[in-house]
Amino acid sequence: MTETFDYSLIDWSRAQFALTAMYHWIFVPLTLGLGFIMAIMETIYVRTGDPAWKRITKFWMTIFGINFAIGVATGIILEFEFGTNWSNYSWFVGDIFGAPLAIEGIMAFFLESTFIAVMFFGWNKISKKFHLISTWLVAIGASLSALWILVANAWMQLPVGMKFNPETARNEMANFWEVLLSPMAVSKFLHTISSSYTLAALVVIGISSWFLLKKRHVVFARRSIVVAAVFGLTTSLFTILTGDYSAKVIARHQPMKFAAFEGMYVGQRNAPLIAIGVVSSSPEDPENKNAKDFAFKIEIPNFLSYMAFQDINAFIPGIQDLMDGNEEHDILPVSEKITRGKLAIDALADFKTAKNAGDEEKMLKSRQVLDENFKYFGYGYFVDDPSRLIPNVPVTFYSFHLMVALGMWFLLFFAIVLLLVYKGKIAGSGFWLRIAIVNIPLAYIASQAGWITAEMGRQPWVIQDLMPTLTAVSRLDTNAVITTFILFALIFTTLLIAELKIMFKQIKLGPKPEGGN
Repeated sequence: MTETFDYSLIDWSRAQFALTAMYHWIFVPLTLGLGFIMAIMETIYVRTGDPAWKRITKFWMTIFGINFAIGVATGIILEFEFGTNWSNYSWFVGDIFGAPLAIEGIMAFFLESTFIAVMFFGWNKISKKFHLISTWLVAIGASLSALWILVANAWMQLPVGMKFNPETARNEMANFWEVLLSPMAVSKFLHTISSSYTLAALVVIGISSWFLLKKRHVVFARRSIVVAAVFGLTTSLFTILTGDYSAKVIARHQPMKFAAFEGMYVGQRNAPLIAIGVVSSSPEDPENKNAKDFAFKIEIPNFLSYMAFQDINAFIPGIQDLMDGNEEHDILPVSEKITRGKLAIDALADFKTAKNAGDEEKMLKSRQVLDENFKYFGYGYFVDDPSRLIPNVPVTFYSFHLMVALGMWFLLFFAIVLLLVYKGKIAGSGFWLRIAIVNIPLAYIASQAGWITAEMGRQPWVIQDLMPTLTAVSRLDTNAVITTFILFALIFTTLLIAELKIMFKQIKLGPKPEGGN
């Protein structure tokens, strides 16, 4: 008997979670990066004793606090949605997914929330050094919070360090360190936080540039730009390096996503990297969901093979190879994976039946079949429509290339800013100051594009190869999900508008005069 799925419920549940996650991620990267920029500025203040640096630190601390408060609100809603909209997922992986989230709450968020009070209200009440330590601990706590959340997300993309218990139909953690230190977790954490630090540096430079254009608080703005530009140049370079490492990890563990990055339908050796391209539809794909060709493209010969495997002759499988199989490169066809996945699903059902009947021999046989085929468990749900195993190629392709292009541009921009600072021309360079302001929304676009790439590229999986999105969703009334989607959209938009108004007001006021609190 084939299980039927309400795809409208699945799509609306995905949309609601995506809406919450994207709004939440508007606030998180600025919090992550601004925490360290503040800590660096306060360190300079403590070492030099120059009260101007205290004034600078307190201004950016105000911007941090506004952003932090709204980020917490959206983050709490996001975690609740795992239980409300994705209860089947929570049951299937709760023993693993819940552990890093619990550590995040108990250790990282507790550290961050405890010292944030000291950081904001401890000026002139505690020693300079203890206040500085509190600021650093807030910055570190924010990044530790990101660590555990990103570890949980990375496990969904590369499920390791676990075993499946057919008695409970749950995945259980077998090796905590394997979960924490998997290549996917390491690459995702390093790339995400470094890109967040880069975003914060761009925001600081952009706001400071506005002050220079208005010829207000010039010393404050120049000093802020120096710190942010050095910080941003370092972190943007690290973002590019970690992005390269992430691509290598994805090429090995998520080849379908990697193929979607480059719109590669047919695999090849000496695969070129598409630097710029416009995907086009084909007769077999009139809606342009899974592009097979390009209307226009500029390629870098052999570079994709080298980037993925450090070998220009390496074979990069395309979507067709991953769907139809490729014996030469030991790639199983999807039809075989679906067959094995169906065997695993049926074996789990047989195991439960045998357990209820007390038939230990059948339980043992069913367990053996399940263990042999469990790695393909999720494929068993695509018997009727294997094409759903292909992600939306155009969306993945464009978001990936937009992210990469902007990342390269930001590196160049930081270098230009530092050169202007070195030559003493930054205050009079109206063109670059205006570009700095434009870079603020571009930074957020790049950040969101990165998450779109990561999450759209792995569809239809909520847990790679083990659990598709269609089985993870809670069995809710679709109209209820649509209603909450609309309510969340209104609430989050209101919060965003409120935050922007408060932030713009603080920016217009500028840093408070010395002696202000």
